[in-house]
Amino acid sequence: MISDKALHWQDLPPAVLSLLRDGTVIPAHPLALGPDRQFDRQSQRAISRYYLDAGSGGLAVGVHSTQFAIREVGLYRPVLELAIDTAREWADRPLVMIAGAIGKTAQAVEEARTARALGYHAVLLSLAALKGASEDELIEHCTAVAQEMPLVGFYLQTAAGGIPLSRAFWARFASIDNVVAIKVAPFNRYRTLDVAFGVAQAQAEERITLYTGNDDHIVADLVTPLVVRTGNREVTLRFKGGLLGHWSVWTRGAVQLLERLKLSVSNGLLPAEVLALDSFVTDCNSVVFDVEHDFAGCIPGCHEILRRQGLMTSIECLDPEEKLSPGQSAGIDRLYATYPELHDDAFVAANLHRWRA
Repeated sequence: MISDKALHWQDLPPAVLSLLRDGTVIPAHPLALGPDRQFDRQSQRAISRYYLDAGSGGLAVGVHSTQFAIREVGLYRPVLELAIDTAREWADRPLVMIAGAIGKTAQAVEEARTARALGYHAVLLSLAALKGASEDELIEHCTAVAQEMPLVGFYLQTAAGGIPLSRAFWARFASIDNVVAIKVAPFNRYRTLDVAFGVAQAQAEERITLYTGNDDHIVADLVTPLVVRTGNREVTLRFKGGLLGHWSVWTRGAVQLLERLKLSVSNGLLPAEVLALDSFVTDCNSVVFDVEHDFAGCIPGCHEILRRQGLMTSIECLDPEEKLSPGQSAGIDRLYATYPELHDDAFVAANLHRWRA
């Protein structure tokens, strides 16, 4: 039975809210299918355990990396339920659990209610289904979902189905009291800055935490202050963590990377070798997310790394046509040879038997 009681961010456990605001690694959880393209619960659970033992601060489930089509095959609730049950059983520490919500208002509200009933803390709200809607209609939609539970806004790049959103939109969105964070992923510096201006104009910088989803700029986002002047104020915002499909692979390395970047920022020292990581990580993302073919193989690319590590038994997707692009597997071979310090194969190999038990 779904509770009728709405969830407000002030109702969140203090340790969870603190973790979200301090910034953490939140992998966008993939969907594990066997070679027969049926839900592989053992692999799905193993992947969740991997993320938790790697040090991630939470999980994002039912999002793009989990494949939006899980809704069409009746897997939305089962996948969310398995992830949160695994998190509760496996990790004795605070975690930020985020569920994806998509579709028109009725669907998004219902998904928020499902997530709330299962114990999730917030929903990552995609607006892709509202393409062509007015700004007023978008805000009305977001407000309706925010009445159910805390929102994580999502600025999705247009190449992946996102819609351009104005600076004024982000100011109005940030004024919705139950917004706790924004995943900024337009892959565009102008639009990234629009989000920062919107949050500052709403005077919501203390309530809303920015998470990078800009796969082409992960490291630079995490070390660069966003300083905006609006009205008679100068406001400095920072990306505190990442909610990323890219961090669904080599996750232990991602946790170590974020720790290193946080330390550099706190010390006020950004040596050249730290800044160079931006190019290295972006190069890895270009292959895994299949930039050469306009991201056609982004989900299979993540699956392939997890398959090589033994966390998945296949790279199958719900859409049988969604496969690795030509040259993508060879590209992953190159990444392993070029950036051995970024992968976490040894960590996975040492623990795989426990995660798959």
